[in-house]
Amino acid sequence: MEIETNYFGKVEVEEEQIVVIIHGLPGFKEYKKFVVLLLEDAPVYRVLQSVEDAGLAFIVVNPYVFFKDYAFDIDEQTKQELDLKEAKDVELYSVMTIRDPFKTSTLNLQAPIVINGKNQHAKQLILNNSDYHTKHSIEVHEEAGGQHAHP
Repeated sequence: MEIETNYFGKVEVEEEQIVVIIHGLPGFKEYKKFVVLLLEDAPVYRVLQSVEDAGLAFIVVNPYVFFKDYAFDIDEQTKQELDLKEAKDVELYSVMTIRDPFKTSTLNLQAPIVINGKNQHAKQLILNNSDYHTKHSIEVHEEAGGQHAHP
């Protein structure tokens, strides 16, 4: 199917690429269908693009690129809603706020997006950990690596 995107114009996507965010995203609850598109010039970053609204797109990144010690448990309700059975099925993204200069950009570690890579169901979690905020600086490069989302 062909979709209109915010950053790439018209793009061809397969039906199985569509990620269904089961409760929508906070502030955008009516939009549930998205695709994760690669930024070819910067492959560590992705675009979470709404299939339903071309203007709705977020730059996302795996938070472990910047924060190796980032860790949280996925609650039982989320595991059931997403049908998560194994850690290897978890795809994890944090929404970025891009700034100029780029090194002043931030990550939202308080609300990670968890995707079950097997069935493409997703949910944005709201963590109650006071160590995680909506605007963590990405300048902390030496902490990068690892994976610590525990289903």
